[in-house]
Amino acid sequence: MGLFAGKRPTDLGVHEGRLKPAPPTPNCVNSQSTGGYSAIAPFAHAGDSKLALARLHAVVAAMPAAKIIDSRADYFYAEFASRWLGFVDDVEFYLDEKAAIIHVRSASRLGRKDFGVNRQRVEAIRAALDGN
Repeated sequence: MGLFAGKRPTDLGVHEGRLKPAPPTPNCVNSQSTGGYSAIAPFAHAGDSKLALARLHAVVAAMPAAKIIDSRADYFYAEFASRWLGFVDDVEFYLDEKAAIIHVRSASRLGRKDFGVNRQRVEAIRAALDGN
């Protein structure tokens, strides 16, 4: 890891159907947020939920800066390291089969601002899934 990797959080994952809430600082997006800077749309899908999560997993795993840390039937977690100085962002995906969506949380480990990097990453993943 790089100079500014920070420590891996120990409180990530799904707790009672929810990902960790976004902090009040502008360095995180979370599809379970209801407003403000952190709000972002979840990934909607049609058809088989497990297949949709598998497709998402493949897209993320193929990204050059990504490293899959944890993968389960309804959840996976990846770290993304920046090329310059090695800043690390923690990105989680949680499959809500009943709602036919995959929630996402992408957060910077260090610093107060992310200059839109987490939102851009999530939207790039969304575009890759949509084939754009």
